[in-house]
Amino acid sequence: MATHTPIRRALLSLSDKEGLEPLARALAAHGAELVSTGGTAKAMREMGLEVKDVADLTGFPEMMDGRVKTLHPKVHGGILARRDKQDHLDAMEAHDIGPIDMVVINLYPFEQTVASGADRETIIENIDIGGPAMVRSAAKNHASVAVVTDPADYDAVIGEIEGHGGLTQEFRTMLAHKAYALTASYDAAISSWFAFADLGQGYPETRSIAMTKADELRYGENPHQKAALYIPQAVRPGLAGATQVQGKALSYNNLNDADAAYELIAEFRDGPPACVIVKHANPCGVAQAADLLTAWNDALQCDSVSAFGGIVAVNRPLDEDTARAITDIFTEVVVAPDADDAAKAVFAKKKNLRLLLTGELPDPARPGQMFKPIAGGILIQDRDNGMIRQEDLKVVTKRQPTEQELKDCLFAWTVAKHVKSNAIVYAKDGATAGIGAGQMNRRDSARIAAIKAKEAAETHGFGEARTIGSAVASDAFFPFADGLISAAEAGATAVIQPGGSIRDEEVIAAADEAGLAMVFTGMRHFRH
Repeated sequence: MATHTPIRRALLSLSDKEGLEPLARALAAHGAELVSTGGTAKAMREMGLEVKDVADLTGFPEMMDGRVKTLHPKVHGGILARRDKQDHLDAMEAHDIGPIDMVVINLYPFEQTVASGADRETIIENIDIGGPAMVRSAAKNHASVAVVTDPADYDAVIGEIEGHGGLTQEFRTMLAHKAYALTASYDAAISSWFAFADLGQGYPETRSIAMTKADELRYGENPHQKAALYIPQAVRPGLAGATQVQGKALSYNNLNDADAAYELIAEFRDGPPACVIVKHANPCGVAQAADLLTAWNDALQCDSVSAFGGIVAVNRPLDEDTARAITDIFTEVVVAPDADDAAKAVFAKKKNLRLLLTGELPDPARPGQMFKPIAGGILIQDRDNGMIRQEDLKVVTKRQPTEQELKDCLFAWTVAKHVKSNAIVYAKDGATAGIGAGQMNRRDSARIAAIKAKEAAETHGFGEARTIGSAVASDAFFPFADGLISAAEAGATAVIQPGGSIRDEEVIAAADEAGLAMVFTGMRHFRH
């Protein structure tokens, strides 16, 4: 049977005193002497508990605005002393140091202070020194000392004390792991603040990243791979914080694809009702319309074959009619800011479908960084928040684009930003007509997108492929005229592309010969 080590003396120092009373009472009821610092000691005395001040233990008062109170041999000696080494025990006796069997601490609220918009001096004062020192000391000596840093563990600690009179070695080891994770993430937050906010360094020499596991996923990209969802300590709006209303557990692929849909639909957050359908992290249909149901139908008609088993995202709260239409085909995940009760009732009939409600959509122009592991390292880059407006476009052909062609160009360009390279997107009247993604050359992407548009026309009974009279977007410049010629053959009448190729003049000449209008953005959107 596991040995439960009793708690004879506990030191408690808490910024957040939620849950303190039941824990302190349980310790006191089982004979533990309670030692504490200012505010925590005052709170426990108000509970009617007997408490010894740290100042009484050390013989030194708190000083320097509380910066120095626990940094003392009678505190750290009591925590760090090994109970199995006679010379440690002799040193404790010689210097009148009593053992401390439990340390209960949460740290100064540094991140909350930063988030509140506090001034620099206030932020610096909320860098805890004594707390992390005690946490690390107790965690190092977890063979004898329990270190409790997470209020979520209070009930388990109380249960062990009340049920067994103390804590096991296994329990103390688990607590030590959490303690070091806390100090690591705390230091990472401080380091990041100095680098990014205080010094304005976007890419410091050393980078520490702290994250908390939010969920154990069903599996990774394939069932034999394990996976989990982690979120940064500084929580920001995003898919990771969405509420899952229903459906089976999410997998790695579900979240990866849903995030692609979420990021793309965010591009349309301030526009008309819009719908995005994503498959394997690539959009296979995108549309804007007067209402969500029409947007869904227009998006679906771009590539209804690929939409099977896909991810759907919308920029408006879901209604019953749209929910019914979405559930007419097999859909893995639906992402929306919200859904009314009638829509939720429709989805509830599809028990495996995951409904994620985000509450809001992020600003597509927000700053941020993206991380990608490679063998032996991690690539970090700024997120692609580049935006192009109509006034940024440069017309390079003899024919000027019409107003509708310009609208379709910008719509296609927005979608192409979220399509894997090489990306080609045909769009007409606020809906995608064909999407070519992830090909090794741009000509093939243009051809594949046109083939899909032709198939869609046959499937849905269109009189002609929707690429006829469309605008076509290329995420990077056309290195040769062949890709542009393929787009013209598919019926496109306007082209939007970054420009910048050594063969731009050749491509412009091909556009003029085909009677196309073409605009350059001066910005590319590779997505690998």
